Amino acid sequence: MAVAFPDFEQKHITVHSEDGPIDIACQVGGSGPPLLLLHGFPQTKAIWEVVAPELAKHFTVVAADLRGYGESSKPHGKSDHSSYSKRSMASDQHAVMKALGFNQFFLLGHDRGARVSHRLAMDFPDSVLRLMVLDISPTLTMYENTTMEFAKGYWHWFFLIQPEPVPETMIGANPEFWLKNHMGRHAGTGIFTPERWAEYLAGASNPQSMHAMCEDYRAAATIDLVHDRADRAASKKLAMPLHVLWGEHGLVNKCFKPIQDWEAVANTVTGKTVPCGHYIPEELPAELITEAKQFFA
Repeated sequence: MAVAFPDFEQKHITVHSEDGPIDIACQVGGSGPPLLLLHGFPQTKAIWEVVAPELAKHFTVVAADLRGYGESSKPHGKSDHSSYSKRSMASDQHAVMKALGFNQFFLLGHDRGARVSHRLAMDFPDSVLRLMVLDISPTLTMYENTTMEFAKGYWHWFFLIQPEPVPETMIGANPEFWLKNHMGRHAGTGIFTPERWAEYLAGASNPQSMHAMCEDYRAAATIDLVHDRADRAASKKLAMPLHVLWGEHGLVNKCFKPIQDWEAVANTVTGKTVPCGHYIPEELPAELITEAKQFFA
């Protein structure tokens, strides 16, 4: 059973794609300017359980499951990984917002959801008024500047991109061990409520969902880089204001320079470190709420 936010409406919106109809699950609540929230790996829209109800006092909040995650559709990946390109996943979310009647909106993404948000803002610049990303530098920047420290800390980037069905089979042998090892090494598993943990474990235990998550990473190491390099070659940059927060105790802080990295792809960048690890919405919800209210005001 998916985690439900109080006073939010549970919706399923069908969007059309090259992979056929895709059902996107979302929760919608509040009033005011529209704000789309996109989660990361290996999670679901449940990451916003504390954040979304508070933001809904100021915004019409849409918290969606990405394609392949949570209650959304999980098409099998193609050989070129295009089904899980950030372009495909971003197009889903843009279509969801249009279906809800929002042609322009604010956008906040964590982890993989922040990578989808980056592509959404690039591909639909007239729709995204302001963009906030959590604990990432741009994908191309991170791959091109991979060090031994980064590879050791983010080894899952290089494990999950191995050919199907290698990571799927290995994780499938003991999903709970995988999840505890992966998520616990960042901040311990105590930051997740039992209900949220059960939802994340259900995703890791679902072969279709785990395949989709691997495809998300395979796309990031292949077709997504093609799209990112095309933007770079065309000198294409994000015009809307961009705000980045990253965890003081996380690997992004150790290995990258998020403000500088984002300035290479965006015209107006602000941001700062915050006193937590990778899972900002669940480790430091109060500070995130404050930052979001100020930035999107």
